[in-house]
Amino acid sequence: MIIKTAEFLISNTKQDRLPEPTMPEFAFIGRSNVGKSSLINMLCRKKGLAKTSQSPGKTQVINHFVINSDWFLVDLPGYGYAKVSQTTRKSWEGMIKTYLETRENLQCVMALVDSRLEPQKVDLEFIDWLGGKGIPFCIIFTKADKQSKAKTAANVDLFNETLLKNWEELPTFFITSAEEGTGKEDVLEYIDQINKNYIPFDEQ
Repeated sequence: MIIKTAEFLISNTKQDRLPEPTMPEFAFIGRSNVGKSSLINMLCRKKGLAKTSQSPGKTQVINHFVINSDWFLVDLPGYGYAKVSQTTRKSWEGMIKTYLETRENLQCVMALVDSRLEPQKVDLEFIDWLGGKGIPFCIIFTKADKQSKAKTAANVDLFNETLLKNWEELPTFFITSAEEGTGKEDVLEYIDQINKNYIPFDEQ
């Protein structure tokens, strides 16, 4: 897939104000500071499309982008960010979970994991939650350029080994770098294949 157009559509926190579910939708989410905005900008070849920040927790709303006029890319708030009030954090979590459980045109959750780190409890719990809810997802390991290929491979293997303690088989996963463009073609091809099999909600 070649992304020719990527345009911001709307930001909101209300489920009833989301865009009409007329196209397939892919939601990007991960622990705060996982490099989500940089990855989205790399995939879309549009610097500044998703706002990056040195301060974790910048994304606090559901951001919809229209890609190639035929699918939605959704930038969700990060989870696991401690430097906000408990009330705010619970509000974010409720908004995110309601969206993920009820959005009828959601085709896949792109769960981002920092490849530099050993398995984090918050990532594992979120992935287990997705599986328990039957929500389709894949894992995108980020920031592979920040360390050696051997270290990235070791961390990915350890993460997958940890998953297999609760999972019978591993989900699809990708290794990426926003700086170097690693994994771009693979992720976009994965999305493209899902889109080719997409059946509009009103025709199911």
